[in-house]
Amino acid sequence: MSVLTSDAVILRTWPVQEADLIVSFFTRDYGKLRGVAKAALKSRKRFGGALEPMTVARAWFVERPRQELGRLDQLEILSSPLSDAVDVARMTALSFYAEVLDEALPEHDPQETVYRLLMGVLAHTSAAEQSSTAEPQPGGPLMPVTYFALWMTRLMGLLPGLGHCTVCGEELVAGEISFSGYADGLFCGVHAQGNALCEDSWRLAQRMLKQPVAAFASEPWPRRRGQDLRRFAVQALERHLEKKLKSAEALARLS
Repeated sequence: MSVLTSDAVILRTWPVQEADLIVSFFTRDYGKLRGVAKAALKSRKRFGGALEPMTVARAWFVERPRQELGRLDQLEILSSPLSDAVDVARMTALSFYAEVLDEALPEHDPQETVYRLLMGVLAHTSAAEQSSTAEPQPGGPLMPVTYFALWMTRLMGLLPGLGHCTVCGEELVAGEISFSGYADGLFCGVHAQGNALCEDSWRLAQRMLKQPVAAFASEPWPRRRGQDLRRFAVQALERHLEKKLKSAEALARLS
């Protein structure tokens, strides 16, 4: 068995035996994998602080044919979530990324577009800026979280077109748009559902699907901006996964 190498992001770890860890990690070249990191709780040389969720690292690992778990030999940190300022909002956002990817991605299936999406949002997931004024500030995690949640619904095939009603196909009109926790897509005024999507969020979603996350980095982002859009995307993800996302509950409290 040859040793493989790829850039990777740590998603989750859990202990097994005395000092070993099972690691779920998302590689750029081989997709999501799981492997045993032998003596990870003791070995600073091979792993150090690289096993924190959302650490980006160069990984060396071995896949074992016909076995569920491979072997993770070494990690070399490329960027760490602990290298920047940490607050509750930022850690909640990072937990959300990790949980969605760990739950949604199939194993051994390369997902280059998802990997690039993750690298983009990580670059803009900063701690919330503090200000002595009432003016909304750019920065903070809610913008990249909104972008990530929306794009994950698109990449997972859960996002019909945002311009027309999913029932009748009529063109949507701002101010009369709604969504449901039980069906994909958006609805017109005639087929209105229980959750309204405001005009700003509707137009924001259309922009986000056409522009990179960096295009939104300098925009003021009040806590409640895109709140309904995040709820729309998270509900679609949870419906597909058939489970509630623990991190989404904490995310909702930030808004």
